[in-house]
Amino acid sequence: MFKSLLLMFSLYPALLLAAPMPAIDADSPIYEVPVAAGVSYDDVVTSLKVAAEGENFVSPANFPIGEHMRQRGLPVDGVMEVRTYCNLGLGAEIFLDHPEFLVFAPCRIAIYEKKGQLYLAMDRPSFDLKYIKNPSERAKKAAQQLEDTLILILGKARNGEL
Repeated sequence: MFKSLLLMFSLYPALLLAAPMPAIDADSPIYEVPVAAGVSYDDVVTSLKVAAEGENFVSPANFPIGEHMRQRGLPVDGVMEVRTYCNLGLGAEIFLDHPEFLVFAPCRIAIYEKKGQLYLAMDRPSFDLKYIKNPSERAKKAAQQLEDTLILILGKARNGEL
């Protein structure tokens, strides 16, 4: 019991400092969260990897867009990249009924800096589904589950949780 209390009290300050997740704007395809103070880019990347794997997502690609822009002589400050994520079990629930939804695959999470603040953002699968005519209930449920899980992953990554 002593160990449990010690663990609880050691985590308590972090829980107090963690800001709540921003509300979802139903009119926007983008969900954006600021990274918590003191959490580095490397912390975010490691946390994304661990959290995604824990939710049965794979990350098949990373696009370091900012680096490519710098190579072309463009003035880019800070990080600017896109990482892809896929949960084929959930994606298949949509693709089987609506193969055209493949244009939105795989899911993407952006990592970037604005005015010295590191951010994470994602494209919302439930919003993308609005562009499919008469989506099935199965597809709606899967898109919402994808979105909810990606937001959970973002929440962990923005705090550098492992």
